[in-house]
Amino acid sequence: MTSDKNSSTTILLQLSTRPEPYPPHVRQRLELDAKEIIARYPQSRSALLPLLHLVQAEEGCVTGTGIDFCAEHLGLTGAEVTAVATFYSMYRRTPTGDYHVGVCTNTLCAVLGGDAIYEALQQHLGVGHGETTADGAITLEHVECNAACDYAPVMMVNWEFFDNQTPESARAITDALRAGHQVRPSRGAPLCTFRETARILAGFPDERPGANEGAPGAATLAGLHTAEGIAAEGDPAGQGA
Repeated sequence: MTSDKNSSTTILLQLSTRPEPYPPHVRQRLELDAKEIIARYPQSRSALLPLLHLVQAEEGCVTGTGIDFCAEHLGLTGAEVTAVATFYSMYRRTPTGDYHVGVCTNTLCAVLGGDAIYEALQQHLGVGHGETTADGAITLEHVECNAACDYAPVMMVNWEFFDNQTPESARAITDALRAGHQVRPSRGAPLCTFRETARILAGFPDERPGANEGAPGAATLAGLHTAEGIAAEGDPAGQGA
C-alpha cells in the first residue's frame, strides 16, 4: 500500500497467492489420467481441452490449481492455459452444483418462452445467473444457444437436452433433481452429475445405458424432408440422383 500525505487517495496493490497444489493422492490419480489423455495426441498441447475437463471433474470448476496442473503437463505457461479456460464457457470459473441448468434465451427460444422459463427458475430457486442453490444441487445460467432450435424452448442440464420446455416443466425438473430422483433428458442417457459429465467430456467412457443410442426426431428432419419434396417436384421423371 502506498499513500500520499498531501492526497486523500490511497492506492492498494493486491497480489493473488499461488494456488495450492493437489494433495499427493489426488495428483497421482490425475497424473495417470492425464498421461492417458495426452497419449492420444501427436502434440501434447492438443490435449489441453480434455485436460481442462479432467481438472474440472476434480473440483467442479477450473481453479488455479487445475491451470497449473495443465500447464505443467503440457509444457505451457499458466497464461496460455488461462486464455483457453476463460475463452470457452463450458469451463466454469466458480464452483458448480451437481447439476448445471442452462436455459436458452437466444432469439428463437426467448420468443417461444425461454425468457419466461429463466425468470420462473430464478424465482423458484432463489438464485441468479451463475449462482448455485444453498444445497449445492443446481447452478443456474442463461445461455446464448443450446443448438437445438428445432425443439425450442430448450433447457440443458449438464449439457443434456430437455426439449419443448415450459416454466412448469422446468420447475418440476429442478425439483426432481434436488430431491435426488433419477431424471432422463428428452434424448440420451439418464443424467449424471456435473463432475461426472466433465470426466466424460475429458474422453473417458460414458457407461450410462443408452448413452450412444437415439435417432433424430421429426422436428430435426422436417427441413430435410421438405428439401427432398422440393427436389422430387423439380424432377418429375425421377431421374435425379
